[in-house]
Amino acid sequence: MSDRVHAYIEMLAKEAKAAGRIVAAASTEKKNAALRAAATELRDAAPEILKANRRDIKYARSKGVTDAFLDRLMLNEERIDSMASALESIAGLDDPVGRTLDQFRPDSGLIINRVSVPLGVIGMIYESRPNVGADAGALCIKSGNAVILRGGSESRHSSRVIVECLQRGLEAVGLPARAVQLVSTKSRDAVKHMLRCSKYIDLVIPRGGKGLVSLVQNQARVPTLLHLDGNCHTYVHTAADIAKAAEIVRNAKLRRTGICGATESLVLDRSIASNFLMSLADVLSDIELVGDEEAVRLDARIKPATNDDWYAEYLDKKLSIKIVDGLDDAIAWISEHSSAHTDAIVTEDGAAARRFLTEIDSAVVMHNTSTQFSDGGEFGMGAEIGIATGKMHARGPVGLEQLNTFKYHVLGNGQVRP
Repeated sequence: MSDRVHAYIEMLAKEAKAAGRIVAAASTEKKNAALRAAATELRDAAPEILKANRRDIKYARSKGVTDAFLDRLMLNEERIDSMASALESIAGLDDPVGRTLDQFRPDSGLIINRVSVPLGVIGMIYESRPNVGADAGALCIKSGNAVILRGGSESRHSSRVIVECLQRGLEAVGLPARAVQLVSTKSRDAVKHMLRCSKYIDLVIPRGGKGLVSLVQNQARVPTLLHLDGNCHTYVHTAADIAKAAEIVRNAKLRRTGICGATESLVLDRSIASNFLMSLADVLSDIELVGDEEAVRLDARIKPATNDDWYAEYLDKKLSIKIVDGLDDAIAWISEHSSAHTDAIVTEDGAAARRFLTEIDSAVVMHNTSTQFSDGGEFGMGAEIGIATGKMHARGPVGLEQLNTFKYHVLGNGQVRP
């Protein structure tokens, strides 16, 4: 089986490489037309997508997955329209390909231009969210890349129809459908072979839980752009507006519990902890609360936290609560326990906010707003292929610009080096 899967992945990657060269050279107008055609295909295929999604939901339920998992997997008319709208939004963005980023004129008389170019073939490995395939495919098309999508088995029927819509959009304007491909085999060896296919795949982006990211870190021979778990914190500072803070925390935790930008840990200054916990009685009445000894003592709803809770990405209706003694203590605690995805401070003290934004070393840091805004669409990128929590090449929401690299165009007029 492994040899057959290896041959299959290499075939997909080789085809993607060839298709990627064509997309890389395509005009902005043609790429935009492909995306708009694919958006129309998505809307027209809504009944088929919903039927496929029902099959996926049934299969996922048979495996006993959580409600949060089902929420990430579930599609409806509104979510399908949002996918299509994201494609149209990406079509409306500036094309990142072929921009002159800088120009140098050394003493030799050469003209040296640093020019943005596509990365090549992107391997996208993700789990239960079928909309990720649409976002990743669209971003790769617009940025001149080809993409090989490997979704989780729970979303495979939904993902297949979505990818077919993207492929029809490409074909409608004369671009190769193989620029967007879906790994159809359920074999787990497929991921392993993608991670080792350095001849054809230029970058792998894993988007999933710690197990997937650990696998990628241990086995990848292809460069990777890691999207780690979102253990996001919201810190309510002593100078916070309590009403504002309560609404921010409610949204950050409950708007959608199953996304990586959801707040998983609430950090409270001791001076306001008692009053603030009382104000949360209504907005967080239906979730499980765990906390440190002081939080448990202050509020009977809060159960004792374990050490694992401080590092957990729940993706569910559960929140950990830590009480700290001021800004220094909060920064130290968050720096130790955050996954470096997104962390926020709520305060009316500008100096405290500036210190937090400067000293918290996460990909996204926020002041007086919900961590659920940590999203490429909300950042004006149209969509995102992931949130990079490392520091090399890209950081934070990864959109069009981050899917390009650069090369040098050196223009001479007969110069030879002395």
